[in-house]
Amino acid sequence: MKAALLLIAALAAAPALAADLDRTPVEALTADGQKVRLYPNGRWEFVDVAKAAEAQKVAAEYPENKTRPVESQGIVIGGFGRYVMPGDKDYNRGSLNPKLR
Repeated sequence: MKAALLLIAALAAAPALAADLDRTPVEALTADGQKVRLYPNGRWEFVDVAKAAEAQKVAAEYPENKTRPVESQGIVIGGFGRYVMPGDKDYNRGSLNPKLR
């Protein structure tokens, strides 16, 4: 019984403990001596604003960072399919199945 009560108390306290986590970035140096900020979620960025802007430009050119616009619908898998933007006649038209219309 006591073990169950301790388990319940631990589970109830978990959200409060998670809210108290320190999520501030940590300043660090790379192997070649450049200052960076390390974030708890694994993201990092240069401390120098000019280097950070240059790194964002380079990162924007990678295909995996070229995602679909937020307001579009649809998906492209392996080069097939398309993105449907607002204003297109096919935007938000629903299912083509007549039973579902």
